[in-house]
Amino acid sequence: MSSSTKPRRGLSALAALAALAGIIAAGVVLGIAELAGAFFRASATPVIALGSTFIDFTPPWMKDFAIETFGTNDKLALLVGMGITIALLAAVLGIVAFRRWVLGVAGVLLMGAIILASVLTRAGSSLPDALPTIVGTAAGLLALRVLIARLRRTAVGGPAGASTATTAMTAATGGRGATGVTVTEKDDAATGQDGNEREGATAASLPSAGTSRRGFFAAAGVTAVVAAVAAGGGRLLAGARNNIAAVRDSLAFPAPASPAPALPAGVHPPVPGLTPFVTPNDDFYRIDTALSVPQLTADDWVLRVHGMVEEEFELSFRDLLDADLIERHVTLTCVSNPVGGYLAGNAKWLGYPLREVLARARPLDGADMVLSTSSDGFSASTPLPVLQDERDAMLAVAMNGEPLPVEHGFPVRMVVPGLYGYVSATKWVVDLEVTRFADRTAYWTDRGWAEKGPIKTMARVEVPQSFASLEAGTVMIGGTAWSQHRGITKVEVSVDNGDWEEVTLAAEASVDTWRQWSHELSLESGLHTVRSRATDAVDGLQTEERADTVPDGASGWQSVQFTVK
Repeated sequence: MSSSTKPRRGLSALAALAALAGIIAAGVVLGIAELAGAFFRASATPVIALGSTFIDFTPPWMKDFAIETFGTNDKLALLVGMGITIALLAAVLGIVAFRRWVLGVAGVLLMGAIILASVLTRAGSSLPDALPTIVGTAAGLLALRVLIARLRRTAVGGPAGASTATTAMTAATGGRGATGVTVTEKDDAATGQDGNEREGATAASLPSAGTSRRGFFAAAGVTAVVAAVAAGGGRLLAGARNNIAAVRDSLAFPAPASPAPALPAGVHPPVPGLTPFVTPNDDFYRIDTALSVPQLTADDWVLRVHGMVEEEFELSFRDLLDADLIERHVTLTCVSNPVGGYLAGNAKWLGYPLREVLARARPLDGADMVLSTSSDGFSASTPLPVLQDERDAMLAVAMNGEPLPVEHGFPVRMVVPGLYGYVSATKWVVDLEVTRFADRTAYWTDRGWAEKGPIKTMARVEVPQSFASLEAGTVMIGGTAWSQHRGITKVEVSVDNGDWEEVTLAAEASVDTWRQWSHELSLESGLHTVRSRATDAVDGLQTEERADTVPDGASGWQSVQFTVK
């Protein structure tokens, strides 16, 4: 092996270990910050702050891609992507710190500053929220310093590998050692003027390469364990300090002044595999911008009502429970739902009518919008007349007979029939400002989505699913259609581009819920395609024109292809 190959291999090994040092140090930053953040808001921790900031700056096309690709696992995908990105950046910083410590420190401090900016720009943040990031960054720098010092001792290890390692160290650090003294100066100190080694000088003053490397790995292992324990301990401590579950379990709601009408017989066709008419809470879709779910108790919750009104006031959770509550089945739909998608759900909601809230506030002439804001800073712009008409828009406190799940807005969220969630379904709502579309904008309208988001009529084939394989003969198909606050009057299907056939509609619970359908087909063996379309009571036939979800929801007729054996 040539003498030049050995230094190159030594340099590669040192760079890999330096990268490892950087990754472990980043773990210390995040772990210690997680532990310190247990005593602060969740958004004070680096991962949540950075992730939330990324979500805020995500363009609509990327958001849509993430939802279409990962569905309700979009946040998990974001966290995985962040982890990979942080690891890569940390690896680079580790190598930079090994070569030039000052530059490494500058890089770490720059990353710390970016994290601090993310933390302090979150809704409701204050200067104390910066403490977890500061403590974590300081701990990470200390860990990186220790590991880099160990690594440099490895690079100038003992006699067995001193020549190769010293050459690699010289190449890696530009001829300077851990203290800034050139490697050749160290060599001179260990040799006589005639160039011969002073007996015992190198062996006594430098550890062996193997011992130094074992020392590095031992330090790295201990540091990684500390980071993992700190992160796990922080999560456990935050969970122990969080009493939301106990608060939810202790809540008891009064009987509604206006109970939900009993569901008529036959709202759910007897088609195996069809979506339940009422979506269980655990299965209800969740699409929002909250990387960390806000933790509000019923006692902490206060709603401020203000803006272009004659009377500004605040409502507490007790105020809602003491009022005349209504109970209704309402179907919600996400604007990011593609044609035939499953980002829709139907539930029984208990809440206080928003029209009563606005009647007390008495909006001024010229007002045409209500800007609702959640505790984490999300906002939605809802047309004022929609919240004042006869539809049962409400401040919901319960879902399917139990307090709102935390991820679905506990303790209070908005439910507005007929509008996509991005302009109406604000979770963890704490502020209602009566204003004008001309004066204020909301979270998603700032990002290119339409100001007003009426839900588009849609028919969905659920049985059979795409690419299913069925037995020849009589085939039962079925699905769901919705056109909230207009009502579904007809659903039709076309088999293999043939004539449209009207299907059997299930009973209608209300115009604010979806309506399910079923149909029998007699099919021969082969490949078949079924298309579906719906008709509502106001706008008529669902449009065939294909449109993307941006800026105001997808449209078009769904097609499902399957095989009959």
